[in-house]
Amino acid sequence: MGALAAPASLGKVYVRWTESRVPAAKILGVNELVVPWGDVAKSVAEAAKKQGYRVYLEASVEQAATAAEMAARTGLAGVILQGDASEIGKVEEGERKLSAAYPKLKILILDAGGKQPEMRGWLVFERNGILQVSSPTSQPWLDENLALARYERGFQARQAPLYTFSWDESDPLVKAQEPRAADYALAVAEAGAFHADLLLEVHERQQKGLANGEKETLEDWGQVKRTIEFYERRNEEEMEMAAPVGVLTNDYETSYEAINLMARHNIPFRVLRSEGVKASDLEGLDVVIAFAAPGKELTEEIRGFAERGGVVVLVNLPGAYPWDSDSGAKTSGHSVTYTVGKGRVIELGEAVTDPETFAQDIRRLMVKERIPVSLWNSLTTLVAAYPGEKAGEMIVELVNYAEEPTQVQVQVKGTFGSVRYESVEGGCCEKLKTVQVYGFTEFVVPDVVIGGRARLGAAGKAEEERKSNY
Repeated sequence: MGALAAPASLGKVYVRWTESRVPAAKILGVNELVVPWGDVAKSVAEAAKKQGYRVYLEASVEQAATAAEMAARTGLAGVILQGDASEIGKVEEGERKLSAAYPKLKILILDAGGKQPEMRGWLVFERNGILQVSSPTSQPWLDENLALARYERGFQARQAPLYTFSWDESDPLVKAQEPRAADYALAVAEAGAFHADLLLEVHERQQKGLANGEKETLEDWGQVKRTIEFYERRNEEEMEMAAPVGVLTNDYETSYEAINLMARHNIPFRVLRSEGVKASDLEGLDVVIAFAAPGKELTEEIRGFAERGGVVVLVNLPGAYPWDSDSGAKTSGHSVTYTVGKGRVIELGEAVTDPETFAQDIRRLMVKERIPVSLWNSLTTLVAAYPGEKAGEMIVELVNYAEEPTQVQVQVKGTFGSVRYESVEGGCCEKLKTVQVYGFTEFVVPDVVIGGRARLGAAGKAEEERKSNY
């Protein structure tokens, strides 16, 4: 399997801080503090800087020029621009202007459209314009940010994905009691496993407890610190595993529900900005899903991809295409399938109204023998795979949204001689038994609590690692 170069990243956790008192960096376990722009921004930023933090000001595009001027004048680290996927053009333009005007400041784009990661017992979805709720026997619904992280990785080439979310305080009890340590840990584990950066919002009561050195708050935060340390990545250059599914889109709203369910079903995909897709971007893919109308050149690239054996899915993109004249087209419901060379082009005549079924259909279109990693018996766990530090090695990240110990069976493409499992709770490392099945390596992780990491060693190193245990 191939790998794709990703932006330089250290897997940072930034903490948003609003209280006038700021604890030492060793208490929080982070070095980056983010202060929202406002009346007290200057005083809080100065207090944080005295504690040794790298301080960023968080501002909207409209506030950014004033915030950047103050950051440059007072020696702060940079400015973080608020926005969401629907405003990407405006925010990108603001980032370019600030970077040109203040080359010594670090200007980052923050996607504020993240969700609080959690497991829910049911799914609310829309079908034919009517909201419906899945039955209690359906698999649990997860609120996760994997789709968002992959979208940002495809659209933000100049930085690693950076997102934030607000804690759900619609329940008065939750609002009064603040998030649990496990909630914070899950948020950190999710971002770390997906190689994204996270701006973590800390509840006001916990900010005060940390600043005042309250014993109970410090003890609870200890779990969060350990999770931050576990997921801190020290490699300046990251590599991503090549995914067999490519999503072509020009905006977040059109494709989000579909790719969110694909992420939920552990379908490995990467997002490509349709406007700039080249033939080389389609190499290594088995399935291409287009949510944006392809221009003439991209249409030719797509046809060439299908002729070589790929499967193309056009989602609600009416128009005239080279393959439409095929007399052997097959119509089924709202879709038409054309045979193009060794592959197929499937035209869906409507938008995705049932993302759950759509994700399952995409899973069936994938070439089973080329899926990099799959899970069994793990309805609450998501997975991501990356190349290891040396040739023939792989790292598999697992995130369990149920926050309860669960056994996970993993199948990885390739032959590996050893698997070592590490986690925040159990440390490093537990050696797991491997089984080779038709070109795949299978192993079972007995207890995934929140997050864990499996390190797969090259096949020829099994004996060497065995000897090192003695």
